[in-house]
Amino acid sequence: MAAGSQGPRPLVLGLLLCALNPTVSQGGKLLLVPVDGSHWLSMLGVIRQLHQRGHDIVVLAHEASVYIKEGALYTLKRYPVPFRREDVEATFMRLGHGVFENEPLLQRVVKTYKKVKEDSALLLSACSHLLHNKELMASLVESSFDAVLTDPFLPCGPIVALYLGLPAVFFLNALPCGLDFQGTLCPNPPSYVPRALSLNSDHMTFLPRVKNMLIFLSESFLCNVVYSPYGPLASEVLQKDMTVQDLMGSASLWLLRSDFVKDYSRPIMPNMVFVGGINCASKNPLSKEFETYVNASGEHGIVVFSLGSMVSEIPEKKAMEIADALGKIPQTVLWRYTGTPPPNLAKNTILVKWLPQNDLLGHPKTRAFITHSGSHGIYEGICNGVPMVMLPLFGDQMDNAKRMETRGAGVTLNVLEMTSEDLANAIKTVINDKSYKENIMHLSGLHKDRPIEPLDLAVFWVEFVMRHKGAPHLRPAAHDLTWYQYHSLDVIGFLLAIVLGVVFITYKCCALGCRKCFGKKGRVKKSHKSKAH
Repeated sequence: MAAGSQGPRPLVLGLLLCALNPTVSQGGKLLLVPVDGSHWLSMLGVIRQLHQRGHDIVVLAHEASVYIKEGALYTLKRYPVPFRREDVEATFMRLGHGVFENEPLLQRVVKTYKKVKEDSALLLSACSHLLHNKELMASLVESSFDAVLTDPFLPCGPIVALYLGLPAVFFLNALPCGLDFQGTLCPNPPSYVPRALSLNSDHMTFLPRVKNMLIFLSESFLCNVVYSPYGPLASEVLQKDMTVQDLMGSASLWLLRSDFVKDYSRPIMPNMVFVGGINCASKNPLSKEFETYVNASGEHGIVVFSLGSMVSEIPEKKAMEIADALGKIPQTVLWRYTGTPPPNLAKNTILVKWLPQNDLLGHPKTRAFITHSGSHGIYEGICNGVPMVMLPLFGDQMDNAKRMETRGAGVTLNVLEMTSEDLANAIKTVINDKSYKENIMHLSGLHKDRPIEPLDLAVFWVEFVMRHKGAPHLRPAAHDLTWYQYHSLDVIGFLLAIVLGVVFITYKCCALGCRKCFGKKGRVKKSHKSKAH
């Protein structure tokens, strides 16, 4: 009898799961407009999970994409652009090589400005060719998608979502020049919210606050060259006046690949969901090749070294300095490097064209992680509790490194100024000084102590927007106000006018009373004097 009563339980559990999770049985249609490079790689986990849950995913990408390729998890729709894949690869390569050029500040600024202008023109032309491809846009209209998932680092995805009249979910780490704050209309007081590239913490003394304010005031000018052309392009396509802030404010939901273990605490809005560490979800056993490397390292263990997906080859002189430093430590070093092997490469250093970074960091024999401080690498270091030596190169990497360093989870070096001795000492420090391991394990514990995994949270909110055709109840009314209404300048002006009016009337009444009272007394005294004479 007892054995027989066990029979229906799996069936009941299955029915309950189906009832509680209707999206498993009925998939939707999702349009994905990604950004090539590491931005695309960060989306793959979400795509995989949504595909497993029965959703039909269509990815839009231009023909020159480097990282976005055909896949079994989605349908890829490509569109022609006036440049080749080799041009994009050359752009990525220039980015990697440029960070190692030690030039005077002014020359570096001018060179960076020109490069940003060239690259942004290339990306803008890709967006323009997509939006003016009438046949493709018409097919998207007919496809009846439920929502658009996009990375707003380039505002092409938001324009597509508005053109199709679909709710948009933004998936990103952060936006330059405070565009994410402008898009969410989230309060961001510069007194304690550090600006991007400021290298400030959230506890600033007077001079860092001055620096923070200057960056805050100059942000819109700095990003004008990249983002300002998207406003007129959107206005042309959508047949109404649009600004970049309008595009950024069109999101139903923001999925932010960060959290307050890595970033400093700040105000947030109801439609902002934090999914930091989402790239740590997928872990696999090491292949025989890498398992052999790890086992051969003995009691000293291994050090993982990678400068990210976009930088795998560096100038020979700097490569030789790094190789010399790596030869001074007893650990085995697995270095992702595709360039010519440095002639002074030590026996303990193994060069590989690719490595399973997250899987290696999760191995108990991993002692340290040398990273460029990209958001993926930082979170994988946090998830696996591995202390870091950080060599930030560009973008948000400087800020990421600063935040980890202030939390005692690693050491930061300037890749242009460091010597071989500096790098070797930094690696030895994070391995031998137990405080670094303790601090990163503390951060790892905080990061993992949560009711739901970041990947599951991201998938839930994408499906939520698909089911409900948006999330207007999470959108603050601030988006419907003018700038003077948002800052209550009209109310302040009205109340100020009333106060000034009351003060003026009171003053006039007092003046009139004084004249009436003291004026009569003065005339009485004068009349008395005249009678006496």
